[in-house]
Amino acid sequence: MKTTFKILAAAVSMGVALTAGAVGQTQPAGSISELLNRVRSDAREASQENQARLREFQSSTNQQQALLSQARGEMAALERQAATLTAQFENNQLEIDVLATELRQRQGAFGELFGAARQAAGEFAAIINASLVSAQFPGRAEALETLATNRTLPTRSELDFIWRRAIDEMIGQQSVVTFDSMVTGIGNGQPVPVTRVGPFIAFTSYNNNQRFARWKENDTTGAWALSDLPTQPPGNLIAAASTLFNADPDEIVMGVVDPSRGALLDIYKDVPDLKERINQSGMVGLVIIGLLAISASFGLFRMFALLSTQAAVNGQKRKSKAGKGNPLGRVMMAYEAAKDKDVETMELKLDEAILQESPKLEFGLNFLKLAAGIAPLLGLLGTVTGMIKTFTQITLFGTGDPKIMAGGISEALMTTVLGLIAAIPLLFIHSFAQSFARGVQQVLEEQAAGMVARHAEERGQG
Repeated sequence: MKTTFKILAAAVSMGVALTAGAVGQTQPAGSISELLNRVRSDAREASQENQARLREFQSSTNQQQALLSQARGEMAALERQAATLTAQFENNQLEIDVLATELRQRQGAFGELFGAARQAAGEFAAIINASLVSAQFPGRAEALETLATNRTLPTRSELDFIWRRAIDEMIGQQSVVTFDSMVTGIGNGQPVPVTRVGPFIAFTSYNNNQRFARWKENDTTGAWALSDLPTQPPGNLIAAASTLFNADPDEIVMGVVDPSRGALLDIYKDVPDLKERINQSGMVGLVIIGLLAISASFGLFRMFALLSTQAAVNGQKRKSKAGKGNPLGRVMMAYEAAKDKDVETMELKLDEAILQESPKLEFGLNFLKLAAGIAPLLGLLGTVTGMIKTFTQITLFGTGDPKIMAGGISEALMTTVLGLIAAIPLLFIHSFAQSFARGVQQVLEEQAAGMVARHAEERGQG
């Protein structure tokens, strides 16, 4: 009996453990009967919950089955409609083929003629769209484009568009006119005056400044429009455009013509400016520019100082009283100090005074001469390093692409140019400064010789 009770208790405990997640935590049972009742109650609740879930699943399955049946019905209806439309399309295509054959038969020789006319209209429409004259007369090619794409026989008036537009184009290409038009990049969205020279070039006048513009096609929209050149040509071309813009209607002036209709002017955007040229010279070029800036500044300062000294010496020559503020005054003071000496001693004293002034006058001249000699040597150094880079690129990548070698060649040439540009003005500055210094020295020697002569004359008379 005890054994049976233990087995039953274990089974009940297992049942309680299995249903613990469904019924939650409960108070401990007071007896075996109460425990059995609880187990039966939990089992009934679980069974009811499972039945509800089963009914819900079956209801959902029936609903999904209904939706599936509805979708299949709609698909079948669409398939029938598609079959009907396909048959209708095939019938229409057959009818189109029959009508096209009948049209070709009725056209006869006119079909080939009108086909040639449509082809000519399409080709001429492309020419007119790309013509600079269309900037003044927009929309000229619309009728030709319609004629080129029309499948029906063109009318007489439509055929007349071809030769009329040809005459308009010839008249526009021979004229130089100014008109108002929108230009991309300037004008803040407002029309600006545009001067057109035939079909070749166009330039704008905005804020009293002339800027070249190009008639080009937009890569995104395909529309043609005038756009400001990002990089303008040199100043002589701008000056010629300004002269043409301000000229009288009957006046004959020199102008600018681009036979490539803007392509040559557009190349200027790839031409490097001064800053880009300097960057091409590399580190050696920067060293040359720095040497030129320092040496030229020092040379100009020395020239100004020597000119001031020369003016002071020339002023001292007109005075009898010696002053300490100029070389001649200090030489005269040396003469005054040695007046009581003999001629030879006087001459030595004056020579000493002149020798003391010479280093002051020649200060920095050797540096200018050295800088003028070093500048072309640095340019030669840059030439060698640039050629080394070029040959390295040739070794690595070959000679198939000249742009690969352009960097080294540009460095070689630009450093040579910068070296010569630095050396030439430094040589001029050194030459002028040296001539000013020698001029002052010559004045000192002449005045000293005069002082010695007067002193010798006075001693002889005495």
